[in-house]
Amino acid sequence: MNPPLTYDELASLIKNLVGITVEPSELAHPNATFDAFGVDSLGLLGIAGELQNRYGTPIAQGAEMSRTPREFLDAVNESVKAGA
Repeated sequence: MNPPLTYDELASLIKNLVGITVEPSELAHPNATFDAFGVDSLGLLGIAGELQNRYGTPIAQGAEMSRTPREFLDAVNESVKAGA
């Protein structure tokens, strides 16, 4: 079973794949949105693709349209859980 994706890992993926440095604590803020950090749907699509390769299971269609980090984490973690 794969461990759930965390804010720390998401921050690292955003930095490595999108080129934007974001603190995990900022992503975890209840009012955080990807727009506020400058992360768009194309960036999230790249992250979802990387996670799909990592976990070997499809990531929920539409995850790249998540407005918040929490929505994205939920979509990814549910996809990984369902594919386990």
